[in-house]
Amino acid sequence: MLLAAFYVFAIVCIILYYTGHLKRWNTEWVLIVLAVAVFPAVLYL
Repeated sequence: MLLAAFYVFAIVCIILYYTGHLKRWNTEWVLIVLAVAVFPAVLYL
């Protein structure tokens, strides 16, 4: 369940990034946080 919520959050962040909302709201750091959160999972899987 937590993994599904993480994927939904990631998809929403990507959509907001490509539509320009993250830049407008000055919250592009969300993608960096998301990338740091994904890195250990990619490393160990």
